[in-house]
Amino acid sequence: MVRIPRPDAGTGAIACMLGVSVIISGCGIPRDPEQSLEAARGAELSAGAVHNPPWVSVEDGERPSGPEVDLIEEYAERIGAQVAWSTGSESGLVGRLHDRQLDVVIGGFDEHTVWDHHAAVTRPYEVPEEGPGRVVLIELGENALLHDLESHFITRDDS
Repeated sequence: MVRIPRPDAGTGAIACMLGVSVIISGCGIPRDPEQSLEAARGAELSAGAVHNPPWVSVEDGERPSGPEVDLIEEYAERIGAQVAWSTGSESGLVGRLHDRQLDVVIGGFDEHTVWDHHAAVTRPYEVPEEGPGRVVLIELGENALLHDLESHFITRDDS
């Protein structure tokens, strides 16, 4: 009788994890059901800006300004997109985000935002010494866009 050695539990677990990784990597995860990231790449990123100094300042008839505007414009440049800005109230812009008319909304939102049931919330791009971190709102379900924007936060922090 020939005895075939059985792999130990560690080897089996590693093989299983590698197999799952290969399967997942072929599935295109994370995904954007509405293809927001791909639609914006090399084209237009639609962004909403809520007046909330010092993060975002919106003056009548002028382009929004502030550190969050800079953050979104840096990201758009990274993906080869132009930003199409819309301004308005939180509820109005989050409604447009929900209706897929906008890709992102900024306005000094923190990680405890009341809008987390109506929009996806990025990880904080900035965490002050005291208080909650600042986040960007994205269409629910657009996980590739969310992941790519969060990756921008990380590479930006590394510079």
